[in-house]
Amino acid sequence: MTTRQAANSPTAPRSIERQLKEALHSGKRVYGTLVTSTSPKSIEALAGLGLDCVMIDTEHIPMGWHDLGWMCRAYRSLGIVSIVRIPKADPFDACRVLDMGAGGVVAAYIETAEEVRLLRGAVKLRPLKGRKLEGILSGRHELEGELADYVQRRNENNILLVNIESVAALEALDEILAVPDLDGLLIGPHDLSCSLGVPEQYDHPEFAEAVLQIVTKARAKNVGVGVHNLPEMTQEIRWGRAGLNLILHLSDVTLFRRGLHENLSALRGAFDEDASTGLPKDIII
Repeated sequence: MTTRQAANSPTAPRSIERQLKEALHSGKRVYGTLVTSTSPKSIEALAGLGLDCVMIDTEHIPMGWHDLGWMCRAYRSLGIVSIVRIPKADPFDACRVLDMGAGGVVAAYIETAEEVRLLRGAVKLRPLKGRKLEGILSGRHELEGELADYVQRRNENNILLVNIESVAALEALDEILAVPDLDGLLIGPHDLSCSLGVPEQYDHPEFAEAVLQIVTKARAKNVGVGVHNLPEMTQEIRWGRAGLNLILHLSDVTLFRRGLHENLSALRGAFDEDASTGLPKDIII
């Protein structure tokens, strides 16, 4: 049996990326966190925690392609899928992060179905380009025969998600979900709350209504739906019970700050010091 035949054998083990993709569509809950550190120690620290995935952010975090490449491959060696966020619906960036070893791509601030179609071409229809790709994405032509089989095999492990972060995205949600091969929606709570006019008010009725709309419509299409970096675990639990199944819990920086703050406060309290200054309470002026 050739390597290609073995890879497509019914008994061949599924890749971790394919397992994650199937979980997203089926509604099975998966867990991850957002990572910003490029330190090898950070990768070592996440081993054995049962994480399904990590999101590596290239939108807000300064990170070179070399660092991104070894991080994606190092996480994969631990059985953790790397989902890389790119700043916009740029098919060239999407192709590049997949070449670096990412298991999935999520594009920030998507507002139109056309943006999702561009990403589909880069993530799900590689290596097609140019007019041939445009014809398929527009629906004028179809993939057939050996080429269809080849493209499907080549891209079956690639995961495509898009960030839903605005009122415009909510208005276009039905059209976005109609684009073939979309694996999941990822709610950006901060930007969405700002677009709704209720900044960082994650318990506001308008925000809650918007999240419920996204969750309901995505799951009705068997598309995964997640949220990243909600400030309170109770909010993640609430939306998880409503059907949200991709939970990216906080980030390495946020967890580090929270843990350090709690420990320092406890230490200062034990030594009868003021938490804000670190000085003994009896000498504070």
